[in-house]
Amino acid sequence: MIAFAAAVFFLIITPGPGVLSAAGVGAAYGMQPGLRYVLGLFIGNNLVILAVVSGLAALVLADPVIRTALFVLSTAYLLYLALRIAFAGSKLAFQPATSEPGVLAGILLQPINPKAYAVNTALFSGFSIFPDALVAEALWKLFVVNAVWIPIHVLWVWFGGRLKALNLPPARQRTVNYAMAASMLLVVGLAVLSAF
Repeated sequence: MIAFAAAVFFLIITPGPGVLSAAGVGAAYGMQPGLRYVLGLFIGNNLVILAVVSGLAALVLADPVIRTALFVLSTAYLLYLALRIAFAGSKLAFQPATSEPGVLAGILLQPINPKAYAVNTALFSGFSIFPDALVAEALWKLFVVNAVWIPIHVLWVWFGGRLKALNLPPARQRTVNYAMAASMLLVVGLAVLSAF
């Protein structure tokens, strides 16, 4: 059980689209919008868990056309979020980002987030805790995953929110926003490279 909890912690805390976008939304828009966004990520992640546990994810992702379409959608959506974070409060964007990403934006990210499927598949199929009680095992894992997932994502939003709360001069805030967006773009780039 301790090995499972440790695996949850290390798989979730590593930078991926969810935690980076949570920190980015916190840095660009503040703590409250960041927490709304994380609520969406939470709902979306639990939908991914349901898809993984039910076998729906394996069935859908077995089709290379669907897998490619989801990869293209996730890349495009992450680029969109990175641009919204980069240009938050700026007049430089083609269309200024005046509204913060909310619950729906978080929900929409997780079903197309490749890391969400990889992590949840590893966690829910890679550890046998109650081999004779699969439903109890799935429920226990769901509890542990969420008990670790929530504070980690709130911590990332808090980190971003603290940067926003520093009330940096506009040029420095833009630098923070650009850095957060660049981190997300790095994840997108690594995902694209790993696909080939």
